[in-house]
Amino acid sequence: MKSEASDRAFGPVEEARRQGREHGFDHGFNEGYLRGHANVIFNTAQEHIPVRPIHVLYVSTGKGFPYSPIDEAIVTTLQSMVAKVTPTDPRQPVAAQAAELRPDLVLVVDGMELKIEQVHEIRAHGIRTAIWLTDDPYYTDITSHIVPQYDHVFTLELNSVPYYQSLGHKSVHYLAFGFHPEQYRPISTISKLRRDVSFIGSGYWNRVAYFDQLTPYLAKKNVVLSGLWWDRLRDYETMQSKIELDKWMGPQETSDIYNGSKIVINMHRAHDDTSVNSNTTKITALSPNIRTFEISASGTLQLTDIRDDLARYYTPGVEIETYSSPEELIEKVEFYLNHEKERREIALRALKRSIREHTYHKRLNTLLSKIYD
Repeated sequence: MKSEASDRAFGPVEEARRQGREHGFDHGFNEGYLRGHANVIFNTAQEHIPVRPIHVLYVSTGKGFPYSPIDEAIVTTLQSMVAKVTPTDPRQPVAAQAAELRPDLVLVVDGMELKIEQVHEIRAHGIRTAIWLTDDPYYTDITSHIVPQYDHVFTLELNSVPYYQSLGHKSVHYLAFGFHPEQYRPISTISKLRRDVSFIGSGYWNRVAYFDQLTPYLAKKNVVLSGLWWDRLRDYETMQSKIELDKWMGPQETSDIYNGSKIVINMHRAHDDTSVNSNTTKITALSPNIRTFEISASGTLQLTDIRDDLARYYTPGVEIETYSSPEELIEKVEFYLNHEKERREIALRALKRSIREHTYHKRLNTLLSKIYD
């Protein structure tokens, strides 16, 4: 017979095991529910878009990583949408290639590495040109000289449209970037990562100032920051174990981190940071960045700072969560870390809308429609 003393010693151990089993069951159920529903949403058949009988000569950014995944996404998507795609880059004799191949369209992304003389020569051959700008409004001092050289201009910043129109360009269109389903998608199995909060991106000064206010809170959390310049933090030593400094990641690793995080913070760069920008006109930014779509497409909850045009793409409080101060960010992180169902449902609604509206397939169809329809 066990003694009363042994019963007392054994009880707490059993209680801990019971609580562990319940926690493990709840975690497994929640993960399974999220992954299963995300998989169904991701694989739902999308609207069929007919293939256009045109040949596109695609001129890449020429900047390498981190722009190369964008080039890959656009080329791969175009190959499913048009009769022929010929990729090239700014280091090649693009005008001579165009003269020989006679494409229906020369599509340039970014355009900062392609000499303007090449564009002039292409247009002199009677070949239509278009540019999709990647970094508006941060380098307006440079792009203002590039934009007038093209037949059609597409910018991911709404506020840049009237500016380029003021330069005399008549065919300027607002077209945000999106996500490529082969790069960003929810995983179907339980993630090997276990992070409460993640942030991926460079430590621009506006972000550093914000995170300086968050450090006392984040230092106590299962959080990881990844990117350049995070040693600028005032309390860097306090956060150092939670920072992957100067780490560059491709889409696969980035997507894995999004999938393995309960919450991903998104914070836009400042339009008036003179240390990195060339925007002396001080055009403000209204439009969401590319990460807005990539995070939402990964089936995780996104907590982002507010851009005026965000609601065009995701409904705040329904498909995405926002914050306007460090205090509100902390409050919402706490809430969603302790309310699994609410966190999960917002993430799934964001994924559903991303698949329906924000793929590169949708974006490029819009681009081609503006040019040809």
